[in-house]
Amino acid sequence: MTASGSTGQRLFIGGAWVPPEHGFYEVLDPATEQVVGLAPEASRAQVHAAAAAAREAFGPWSRTPAEERAGVLARAADVVQRNFVPYADLAQAESGATTGTARGMQVGVGVARFRRYARPEPVESALPPQINEAGPFGGAAVMGALAVRQPVGVVTCITSYNNPWANPAGKIAPALAMGNTVVVKPAPQDPLSVYRMAEALEAAGVPPGVVNVVSGSTAESGEAAVDSEDVDMVSFTGSTAVGQRIAEVCGRGMKRQLMELGGKGAAIVFDDADLGSAVSGIGTTFSFYSGQICTAPTRVLVQRGAHDALVRQLATYAGHLKVGDPRERGTVVGPVISAAHRDRVESYVELGRKEGARVVSGGERPSLPSGFYVAPTLLADCTPDMRVVREEIFGPVVVVLPFDDEEEAIALANDSDYGLIDYVWSGDVARAFRVARRLRAGGVGVNTVGRNMEAPFGGFKKSGVGRDVGSYALHAYSETQAIVWPG
Repeated sequence: MTASGSTGQRLFIGGAWVPPEHGFYEVLDPATEQVVGLAPEASRAQVHAAAAAAREAFGPWSRTPAEERAGVLARAADVVQRNFVPYADLAQAESGATTGTARGMQVGVGVARFRRYARPEPVESALPPQINEAGPFGGAAVMGALAVRQPVGVVTCITSYNNPWANPAGKIAPALAMGNTVVVKPAPQDPLSVYRMAEALEAAGVPPGVVNVVSGSTAESGEAAVDSEDVDMVSFTGSTAVGQRIAEVCGRGMKRQLMELGGKGAAIVFDDADLGSAVSGIGTTFSFYSGQICTAPTRVLVQRGAHDALVRQLATYAGHLKVGDPRERGTVVGPVISAAHRDRVESYVELGRKEGARVVSGGERPSLPSGFYVAPTLLADCTPDMRVVREEIFGPVVVVLPFDDEEEAIALANDSDYGLIDYVWSGDVARAFRVARRLRAGGVGVNTVGRNMEAPFGGFKKSGVGRDVGSYALHAYSETQAIVWPG
């Protein structure tokens, strides 16, 4: 049986391509509003069957030598690389990403992540002998100890719609490298790319049941992927509201969690900062995934001495960005993922107006024949209590607030339910690092919006639980076991 039938994409369960019991739903191109393909609608029973297949495969896969598991990941990366352009074209059609983003940041990063975890560090390391405190029988003894990372078991990976390659690869690859098996539930908006990833893994020789992919347009399939008794861990990327509901279910079953949730990143700009650098960094909110990214510096806090100049330069920057079909040369800002999301982002802009914010640029729907577009929008004269300042908009919208001194900047930045990634721009690097240490965020960029993919990634507060990427992902998808013996 092939991956795609005459009517649409099939599910991948237990090494077989299975027709969905609930039929299919349309995946739309957000730039053209045309149908990209038909995605399968899994039933609850089929999702549970996928988890059962992963449970059955877990024992043999976890005992497979790490070098062999790594070999599967390396071969999968080769398959994706050979199909790079068609895979990127599909990702672009599903997600609305620009050509550069689809190729470089989506499929390209997906390949890089498979290759990264095809060379994992050793899974165990010895600890030096420990002198124990007096035990129940008195006295002290020298004991040998070995700390071993063991796979968690069956991991449900629920992925985000803004990157149908890098996000799933960042979950699947380290989970498999550590000896786990997975049930992947892709975002309903762009699941077809994840099935291509499953095809690549199948071609690379992944055993049946080690990787399973199920999809659906309603909450049913996601809920089943979380509540199955065969699932030991849930790795989720998405909104805080959904993450909270998943965490409740995980808590009842004592399932491990890795949660990468919402963000409202503060960008602190001091009056001695390189404003050109700050504008370019903050401007990525407009262009990168059309603002649909949790790490975006959407909440700009600027010292009063630089406030007017920064607002003026940001408005000029936004005004020069080409909005339109992501396939066209020169397009910088593509569509948002759906009509419903476009309407949501526009409602926030209108809410900002009502709250008293000044629309400096954008604020009007681009005049384009089709597609779900939002103009890059800059809101100034904002105050900390406004909903546009406090809530995640997830679109190409930046809000600006002034501050007077360092203490006020820190207080404003930390006055948020979120704490994923914040940013500091200052010519005084010592001050920038001093401020960074006081920010309640999982990561801080100093004079940059770039990321180091070996650095731990995750959030404080309602931005998530746990850390991944680099070596941290190997810890995230494992349990630490201590083995102790007389020295």
